[in-house]
Amino acid sequence: MMELSQLNMVRAVARTGSIARAALQLHCVPSNITTRIKQLESELGTALFIRAGRGLKISPAGEIFLGYSERILALVDEAKRAMDHNASPRGNLRIGAIESCAGGRLPPLLAEYHRRYPQVTLELVTGTWSQLFDELQHHRLDGALVATDVLPAKLKRTTLYREPLVLITHASAAPILSAGDLHSQTLFMWPSGCPYRRALEDWLGANGVQASITGYASWGTIIGCVSAGAGMALVPEGVLERYAQSAGLLSYRFTELQPVENRFVWHQDIQRHPARDAFAQLLQEQLLG
Repeated sequence: MMELSQLNMVRAVARTGSIARAALQLHCVPSNITTRIKQLESELGTALFIRAGRGLKISPAGEIFLGYSERILALVDEAKRAMDHNASPRGNLRIGAIESCAGGRLPPLLAEYHRRYPQVTLELVTGTWSQLFDELQHHRLDGALVATDVLPAKLKRTTLYREPLVLITHASAAPILSAGDLHSQTLFMWPSGCPYRRALEDWLGANGVQASITGYASWGTIIGCVSAGAGMALVPEGVLERYAQSAGLLSYRFTELQPVENRFVWHQDIQRHPARDAFAQLLQEQLLG
């Protein structure tokens, strides 16, 4: 009969790729994990892991089982929290964020959260919005800050703030007075799927402008290319503030470029989570003012 401890072991091995590292994480001996997982595989009639070099890789059947395991474990955690409505936030909290949020607005907010809730161990994970959605859907994140209005099933959201967009160029570039001045120019943006890139593409398309867009998944790389005079970029205002000391940058703002809404997203199945709820409340308090 499978037990919760076995589900924890499967999750730990899947995340670490190693029996030894999972044992350290779960504070038990490796042989215990090996035995319990073999018992579970025998009960299920299928292998959950495949040997990959010196480590382990989860099997296709294991991926399916892991999804159920994470949902079960998340519900068990919620059940424990639901039994104590007066408990202050404590335990682990895993928050995801797109890079523009993580590097700009979040650091002072994280410091304030640590000050208010010292019993919470907060882990911040950065990634693209699609990666963060996948982590949320599999209960590997408790919440995430994203900049997109299209959500997968079972994710809920609240709007936090609207991020203005700024066009940046090298100081040696000719002045940009309208979208038309971007014709045949090189622009650096995140790859397709990024809401900021979509805002740029919509702006260019509405004005009939043809430009070359090169995708880099890093604001630091994008701004570095502009600083080197290789082209231009459209960046969130918070990102520009973060790199304000970058030499030789000019910035332009256009009323046609609508701010992008940034949202806090969480899984609707996890209704009670004091640490997450306190984090969401602090976000609204600090970012909505």
